[in-house]
Amino acid sequence: MEKYEQYKRVFSHFDSNGDGKISPEELRQCVASIGGDMSAEEAASAVALMDSDGDEMLCLEDFVKIVEGAEEGEKQSDLKAAFKLYAPEGSACITPESLKRMLSRLGQRSSVHDCKNMIAPFDINGDGVLNFDEFKIMMSC
Repeated sequence: MEKYEQYKRVFSHFDSNGDGKISPEELRQCVASIGGDMSAEEAASAVALMDSDGDEMLCLEDFVKIVEGAEEGEKQSDLKAAFKLYAPEGSACITPESLKRMLSRLGQRSSVHDCKNMIAPFDINGDGVLNFDEFKIMMSC
């Protein structure tokens, strides 16, 4: 099933009165259904923050943006964890040497020269190492 169709199905489940919108009260019910707790004020604030058309309700498009934003945050967190595996402890970048060490731990034999060549296409600022932004680009390829 296409991701958008999945979002629509979940949205429809949360839209308990079937009006095509999620009200603050419906949002509270959704949060409660997954074991959370949200006050009426918190729900109203959350909806007001995410509401794109000013009707104090969430439409499907608002809902999709929220879900995709959460997924993007999760991906960012996963990338940060992966980056830390490759970067030397306390460092803000991946060096050819640290890349070689990690690849060796993963069972792949590479020379420092090979690792420099792996880094080079993504080394936007030309400093010979990968910072987190460059690493994100590399991982998206």
